[in-house]
Amino acid sequence: MTSISSDNFKETLKQQADIVRIVGDYVKLKKAGAQNFSGLCPFHAEKTPSFSVHATRQFFHCFGCGESGDVFTFIQKVENITFPEAVRLIAQKLGVPMPKVSFSSPAEARDAQVRMALLDVHVRATAFFQECLRRPEGANAREYLKGRGLDSETIARFRIGYAPDSGFLLRDALRREFDEDLLRESGLFSWKESTQPSAVSTQQKQGLRSAQDDNAVEVSDANDEQRTTNSDPSQPVARSSQPAAIYSKFRNRVMFPICNDQGKVIAFTGRTLSTDEKAGPKYLNSPETPIYSKSRVLFNLDNAKEAIRKLEYSILVEGQMDCISVYAAGFHNVIASSGTAFTELQAKLLGRFSKNVVVNFDPDTAGARATERTLGLLVEEEFAIRVLTLETGFDPDLFIRRKGKDAYGAALKNSQKYFDYLIDRARALFPARNSENKVKAVNHLLPHIQRVPNRIVRDELALEISQKLGIDSAVLRQELKHAATNRSTTQVKATAEAQITGAERVLIRALASATEMQSSGARSSAREGADEEFDPARQAQFALQSEHLYEGLASQSLLEALLEAGAETADVMALPKTDEDRRLLASILMHEEEDLTPETVEGAVRALRRIYLRRRLEEVQRELQRPGLSMEEKQALLQEKVRLKRALMDPVLGQKAS
Repeated sequence: MTSISSDNFKETLKQQADIVRIVGDYVKLKKAGAQNFSGLCPFHAEKTPSFSVHATRQFFHCFGCGESGDVFTFIQKVENITFPEAVRLIAQKLGVPMPKVSFSSPAEARDAQVRMALLDVHVRATAFFQECLRRPEGANAREYLKGRGLDSETIARFRIGYAPDSGFLLRDALRREFDEDLLRESGLFSWKESTQPSAVSTQQKQGLRSAQDDNAVEVSDANDEQRTTNSDPSQPVARSSQPAAIYSKFRNRVMFPICNDQGKVIAFTGRTLSTDEKAGPKYLNSPETPIYSKSRVLFNLDNAKEAIRKLEYSILVEGQMDCISVYAAGFHNVIASSGTAFTELQAKLLGRFSKNVVVNFDPDTAGARATERTLGLLVEEEFAIRVLTLETGFDPDLFIRRKGKDAYGAALKNSQKYFDYLIDRARALFPARNSENKVKAVNHLLPHIQRVPNRIVRDELALEISQKLGIDSAVLRQELKHAATNRSTTQVKATAEAQITGAERVLIRALASATEMQSSGARSSAREGADEEFDPARQAQFALQSEHLYEGLASQSLLEALLEAGAETADVMALPKTDEDRRLLASILMHEEEDLTPETVEGAVRALRRIYLRRRLEEVQRELQRPGLSMEEKQALLQEKVRLKRALMDPVLGQKAS
C-alpha cells in the first residue's frame, strides 16, 4: 500500500495544492508582482511584510527570519506538527483520500498517534456531554442556558453540553475505546497518587476530607471510587502504591468545547452549576495537553474566520458566553480570549485573517487593565484598533440580552479609536487639576506611544495628547524622543545579493527550473520553429559545468548547490546549504520579470564569459607586474593578454572562454 510519505502521493498532492490558497488561510496575502504574494511572517514578529509566496514555483520564503520551503514545510511549521500530519491536513483541506499512514521514526509515530487519538477522545467526550444535556439530569443545565438566552440552534452550533455530577460516567464511557494512559493525557480526568500503603478507615477518610480544603473535590471522588470497590465501607481500605483510579475533572458543569481554527475540539471550559464553595472555580478550563495550548487558541475562530475575512475586521471579547451571545445576535466575526490574558501568539493568529479589530472587554477595572494589555500587543503587531466600552455593569452578553442586537450594532459603530480610549482613561485616572497629574497622565500614556512603530503616527499622537492634556507639545515630543532612544532597532546586514549580476540571476533561475519541471511533470514551452523543447536548466548546466564560469562569483556556492542537485529534488528551497544562499535564491525567484528563453539564457552565459575574461585579464596584468619573471613566463603572459583582449572585443563571444 502507498504510505503517507511516499513520493508519488506527496508529489500528486503537492501538484493539487495551491500554496497561495493554503498559506492564505494563515497569512493575509497581497499581490506583490506577477507571481508573488506577500504578507506578515507568521514565524517571527515583524512590522512590515518580508514573507513572500511564489505562485508558480509553489514555495514560500521570509526575508526576515529566513524560513522557507514548500506547502508541506509551511503547514508543519505553522501548525507545529509532523510531516505525515501536514500531508494529512493538506489532503483534508483538498478533499483528497488518504493512503496508509507511515512515519519516519517510532517517536514521531507515537506523538502523531497520541494527538490523533486525543482528538478522537474529545469528539467522544463532546458527544457524551451533549447527550447528558438532553437527559433528565441535564435539566438544571438547560435551565441555566435558557436563562442566558441561548436557543437550541445556538446550543447545537457551539456543541454545548453538560458534565454530570459523577466522577465515573465519562470515564466508563471512554474506557470502552481508549486506554487509561491516553485518558490521563486528555486533561479530562484527575487522580491522586498514593505512595504510602496504609489502612484508612471511613472515619479517617472523613477527617482527610475536612483537612484538605484545596483538594476537597478530588478526595471526595477518591472516596467514591473506594466505595465502589469495597462492599463494606466500614472496613479498612488498603491504599496501594500504584496511581489511584482516574475520575472526571469536570462535574456538574455546563461544558463549552474549545476548538482549533480547523473546528477540531481540543479542550473544554466548564461553568459550574453548584453553589457549594468546595465545588471549585466558577469556570474550569482544560489543562495544556499535546493538542491544546491556551496561548495559541482563540475561541470561536473556526466559526468566525470567514466572516472576519469578509467584513475585514474582528470583534474581540473576553469570555465564551460573551462570544456566543454576540455571535448568536448575528455578529459572526467575534472571537474570545477565553478569559485568559491575551498573548502575542493569539495576536499573530488573529492577524492572519484581518489586522482590523474592535476590542470589547468588560468595562470594570480588571477589564480596563486587560484592555490596555491587549491593546499593547495589538499595537506592536500593527493592528488598526478600536475600543468598544459598554455602559458600567454591562458585559457584551448582558448588554445584548437587555438592550438587543441593534443597540449593540450601534455601539460597535460608535467604538473609539484606541488612543482616544487611552487618552480618556488617562484623564479619568489623573484629572488635569495640577501639573503633577499631567505628568502622571503622560507617563501612563508613554509606554503605549512607544509601541507605535510609525514615527509619523507617534508625532501625530503627541500633538493630540498635548492638546487634550493641556501640555506643551514640544515637551512631550522631547519625552518621546528620549523614550525612543531605548527602543531596540533591527540592523539590516548587507548580503551577497547586492553583488549578484543580472546574468547570474538568469542562470540561477534557469537551474532552478529543473526542479520546477520535475515537480510539475512538464517541460518549458518550446521556442517556435525549434525541433526540440527548450530546457533552460540543461542549457545553463552545460555552459557552467564545462567552462566553470561560476568560479569566483558572489553566487558561486548557490550555483554549485544547484548544479550538484540537478533535478533530483522537487523542493528548490531545500537545495542551498546556507541561510544566505536560501535568502538569495528566494529573492531571485520572487522577482522573475521576464520569461526564460534560449536567447536570455545564452545572453547570460555570454555575460558570464565576459566577466570571466575580464577577471582573468586583471590576473594576467597583476602577474606581469610581479618581480622576477623569466622571459619565457613574461612572453606567455603577454600572449595570454592579447588573446583575452581579442576575445573581449568579439561582440558575440561565441567561443568558449578557456
